[in-house]
Amino acid sequence: MIALLAVTLTVSAATPVLTLNEALEAARKDNLDLKVAQARLEQSRLLSNRAWAGYLPTVTVSGSYSRNSNEAVVALPGGPQIVIQPFNQLGAQADLRQALISPSLWPAIHNAGIAEDVAELNTENVRREILFSVAAAYFSAASLQEAIRATQFLLDVNKSREADTQKRFDAGTVTKVALLRSQLDRTRAEQDLVRARNAFASARLALATLIQRDSDFTLELPPVPQVPTEGDLVKQALEQRPDVAAARRNLDLALGRKNGVWFSYLPNVSLAGTYRISNAAGFAGQNDTWLVSILAQWTLWDGGIREINLREESARVAEASAQQKQAEARTVEEVSRARLDYENAQANLTKAEEALGLARETQRLTEISFKAGVATYLEVADANSALTSSEVGAISERLQTSVAALRLLRAAGFFEAKKE
Repeated sequence: MIALLAVTLTVSAATPVLTLNEALEAARKDNLDLKVAQARLEQSRLLSNRAWAGYLPTVTVSGSYSRNSNEAVVALPGGPQIVIQPFNQLGAQADLRQALISPSLWPAIHNAGIAEDVAELNTENVRREILFSVAAAYFSAASLQEAIRATQFLLDVNKSREADTQKRFDAGTVTKVALLRSQLDRTRAEQDLVRARNAFASARLALATLIQRDSDFTLELPPVPQVPTEGDLVKQALEQRPDVAAARRNLDLALGRKNGVWFSYLPNVSLAGTYRISNAAGFAGQNDTWLVSILAQWTLWDGGIREINLREESARVAEASAQQKQAEARTVEEVSRARLDYENAQANLTKAEEALGLARETQRLTEISFKAGVATYLEVADANSALTSSEVGAISERLQTSVAALRLLRAAGFFEAKKE
């Protein structure tokens, strides 16, 4: 592992340290994109209820008031007079409808359950992508924070070297060129430090936006994520990735919708009941009436709409089948590519750490030689600059390795997978 420089950032002691686990937990609770996805999931969970509502009874009630110009009364022989049309006529009606046999509802109910599964899988995929973005942003910001320490170290060295060179110049032991070179090195180091701090501030702000909190925190660089070395990662990805599972369920949904078109060719049977009450008795001499009906409807020809729908759903089945194969092929490619990138990043990190060790030893020996009067100031300056570049390079390669490991975990379906 890279030995971190012992130079502390110029931050307040009260600034809290945000760990990677804390950042991920904050994203789970407060990330706005994740909240949007969860809200949409709650909406999709009502699809089954909506489908089943077609098999539940429908009850409606209505009322009316009419002012008639004339009153109509019928006097039956040997009986009372019946008001069949009063001046002020009041009425109420209640209707009940219940589907008994509705073939088109059967696949609709089944498809609603599949659609809910697809929504669950899509939301899970969004959750993993968001948390991956948070983890990658955390590693990036933490690496930039470490880069600040490396550039701060170089600035401190150059300031000390400039002060020493000034004393030697005043004593007449070095030339004006050496003094100007020390001042130039110090100026460049100051500029590099400003760039490093601005880059870290920008990365920290991006991370803070993802987790919805103020950017008043420091970070600690986590170790490189561990990647499973056993098992077939491609096979595990095809089994565990929610986007692949969603593509498969989308194919099931397309097949279900096609079946729904076939079921629309069957007849429907329903039950209907009506109850009416009015202050007009009518010729029957009763103020209330009711009726119950069993209705059968069979659409024999609808102008070819069902045939059009059948061809359309067949095309959607072909589309969903191609999308499933595309998702599986993309998963195989992503896992293979991510594994190659991770192996390449590991090799680069190993070489960067070797180069850092050599740069440290070179800087140490050059410093000893300079104090002994053997090495020149320019050799010392070059050694210090090479050491800082090696430090920053090693930090950058560690970041690349960490991100590559995260990408491989995501591609294989391991990153932030929910525990069963």
